[in-house]
Amino acid sequence: MRLHEFQAKKLLAGFGLPVPKGQAVATAAEARAAAEDIGGPVVVKAQVLAGGRGVAGGVLAAATPAEAAMAAERLLGRPLAAAQSGPAGRLVRRVLVEEKLSVARELYVAVTLDRAAAGIAVLASPRGGVDIETLALTDPGLIFKETLGQPAGPSPELTGRAAAALGLTGPPLDRAAGLMADMVRAFEANDATLVEINPLALTAAGSLAALDAKVEIDDNALFRHPDLRALADPDERAPEENEAAAAGLSFIRLDGDVGCLVNGAGLAMATMDLIALAGGRPANFLDIGGGVSEEAVARAFALLAAATGVRAVLINVFGGIVRCDLVARGIVRAAREGGLRIPVITRMEGTNAELGRAILADSGLPFASAADMEAAAREAVRLAGGTGGAR
Repeated sequence: MRLHEFQAKKLLAGFGLPVPKGQAVATAAEARAAAEDIGGPVVVKAQVLAGGRGVAGGVLAAATPAEAAMAAERLLGRPLAAAQSGPAGRLVRRVLVEEKLSVARELYVAVTLDRAAAGIAVLASPRGGVDIETLALTDPGLIFKETLGQPAGPSPELTGRAAAALGLTGPPLDRAAGLMADMVRAFEANDATLVEINPLALTAAGSLAALDAKVEIDDNALFRHPDLRALADPDERAPEENEAAAAGLSFIRLDGDVGCLVNGAGLAMATMDLIALAGGRPANFLDIGGGVSEEAVARAFALLAAATGVRAVLINVFGGIVRCDLVARGIVRAAREGGLRIPVITRMEGTNAELGRAILADSGLPFASAADMEAAAREAVRLAGGTGGAR
């Protein structure tokens, strides 16, 4: 789960990290009042879950409260098409009105998961305000990375090395080392997968401040953090993603035309790869999970069948904890209730696979079937209008 910038900064401030004074508001009048309260020049920043807001015109400077109100008026209620938002953009429902600082240098610091090392990685670079992935390719020597030993946590030596990699000296060096330690504390305490400050500003006065912040929380740990769960913004997700979440399903909408209903994240990824290899494009990631009910399967299938742009549905189930007959009953139920306007190709193996295939065959509905995953993917692509012949 990703937090908005204003939410991330509030969380990090609770761990002692320095953030500029600011307020999240939803109207131009509130933006004016926030600027008056802050005093002095401000920046007005669109609050959408997408990077590249500044380049897209989503960050505006305002010298006066009246200008802050005008900036908010320009942003609120309009889509912002940023680098990570897609061409349609994201509707701006809030802006962050924040004090404008005098910045001497922009730096980069982050704490994230290092899955390969099964640990927590600390990252630092003297080049902030840039795409860190691009920098890693063009000039990897400018990125410090070190994985923490667990469960010992960050040592003063490690945070000192990370701070030194920023090119700081004197008091700012000590402040940066403390800041990195606080970021690790925030990361661990909130079951985060990413805590990033980019840019971290070194001000003209020699202080540090988080000009922007990203925090991502592990969805699987949200049961331990009901306060964080409440921060989720349903407006930032597609309606079907909200409906899937309410049913306990893992769903991510993509831009293809072959809908996928699969049990297990690994099998779902393999299914999507096979669709791509067959010359098609998956329309979604949908993992119905292990403890799914017939009702949830029916809701999952209804989501796919009704989705705009989906021309065919591929159902790929390997029965284990989830029985194939349960999945088949859910699919038949949804198809009868909502109709079947697009072709459906099925592949079932594992627990009660024969019974599941029989339920589909006896339903009287035009479900197609395939003997294996590769054949199912090729047929789904063909039914969606693709070639189905790429290998």
